[in-house]
Amino acid sequence: MNVFEFVLLGLASFRLTRLIVFDKVTEIIRRPFHEVFEETLPDGTVEEFIHIKGTGLKKWIGELLSCYWCTGIWATAFLYILYEHYFPVSEPLILIFGIAGLASIIETCVIKILN
Repeated sequence: MNVFEFVLLGLASFRLTRLIVFDKVTEIIRRPFHEVFEETLPDGTVEEFIHIKGTGLKKWIGELLSCYWCTGIWATAFLYILYEHYFPVSEPLILIFGIAGLASIIETCVIKILN
């Protein structure tokens, strides 16, 4: 693996992890394991909190899906195994997630500069 592929895989892992843990589109995956509560704070801001549902395996999956670092390990392992053993299948997936990961970092930087 060269440096470019390493960085691309890192960006792809970053984006896949954020997709699983935070994005609205994957909320349907988290819903069986999380209950989301909103609380209005004294300063008027609204903050979301999650409660992990169930026990045993269901609770373990809920904990995993609520932990960016934990999910990141598994997402990275998944992409790396695809990269090593099924490159023709993984190449477009890694490219898409890698480019999307870089785009999300750029977007975050632009928002911070403009605000």
